[in-house]
Amino acid sequence: MAEHRISPEYLAGYERILADVAETGRPLSRAELRTRREFGERAAEAGHGLRTLVGGHLLATRAAWPGPDAPAHRLLAAVEQAIDAFVEGFEHAQNAAVRQEEAARRGFVDDLLHAGSDLGRLAERAERFGLRFSHTHAVAVAGHRASDDDSGSLLRRVEQALFARFGARRILLTTKDGRLVCIAPGDQDEVLTHFARQTRAAADGTPVAIGRPHSGAGGVVHSYEEALGVLDLAERMDLAGPVLRAAELLVYPVLTRDRDAMADLVRHTLGPLRDARGGAVPLLDTLTAYFDTGCNAAAAARRLRLGVRTLTYRLERVHRLTGADPADPEHRYMLQTAVIGARLLDWPRQEL
Repeated sequence: MAEHRISPEYLAGYERILADVAETGRPLSRAELRTRREFGERAAEAGHGLRTLVGGHLLATRAAWPGPDAPAHRLLAAVEQAIDAFVEGFEHAQNAAVRQEEAARRGFVDDLLHAGSDLGRLAERAERFGLRFSHTHAVAVAGHRASDDDSGSLLRRVEQALFARFGARRILLTTKDGRLVCIAPGDQDEVLTHFARQTRAAADGTPVAIGRPHSGAGGVVHSYEEALGVLDLAERMDLAGPVLRAAELLVYPVLTRDRDAMADLVRHTLGPLRDARGGAVPLLDTLTAYFDTGCNAAAAARRLRLGVRTLTYRLERVHRLTGADPADPEHRYMLQTAVIGARLLDWPRQEL
């Protein structure tokens, strides 16, 4: 077993304490406990490992043991007090360092995602956090918003899981507006996939969106905004899936690029559904389920908890009101595009 020798500065006064305890049986004084905590803080700030430091204390205890007749129970109680105070100081310094690091990361990400930031200064700061703007980066964002306390705890759990698997890769993990954000090199999709898996496990199944890889500081912002857009899209479109990738959902921004044209299509194609008894929403939900199940009436009926005859009647009602038959391939594309547009534009709840 290797001996854990540590710098004498962290053991100053320790031998004298043990000698006094052996002679008087007294516990450590407040001043002595405060000094032990301060030594623990210094050791943490100097980057020493806790295992080595505790081992060094035990080694010093063996060396300074007053003799075979010393009151063992009193000495062991004093050793416990001294080491406990030292570890308390060590942990206090480490926690403070973690909080400072998290604050620095949040500040950097806030500046990075702010439109008016100085890109030259950002590039200098980026190296500290493992980012090289000459490379491409992709951003993953968790859908779950947490309080500051919860997001900090969640961040540390996911961070431990990521670093345990990938080590010191160029990964930046932080929080933004209560959401976990992971920035990784664009060619390391496995990092973002693992981030999504760990975040879902730690945050009760929250969806995670991943933007496309882009280069430069502006590329990070672009990927982040894509991920946020996907989360918003998933909520409006009720998209299923634990991991939502912007690259796989490009059809939606294409469809809404000309919003006026899409609004015209929705009004012209689906507007007559407003005249149905019960309004447009039940028939729109029927079309959504029908198209989402690959135009399988039985599967759509099960999804809506309806009988197949009821669903078939609703589809016929759509045909009569709109003049477009959902079962006709020539009509189906127009209807399905209009249904997607209605969901994207939140029609009929929002007037177009």
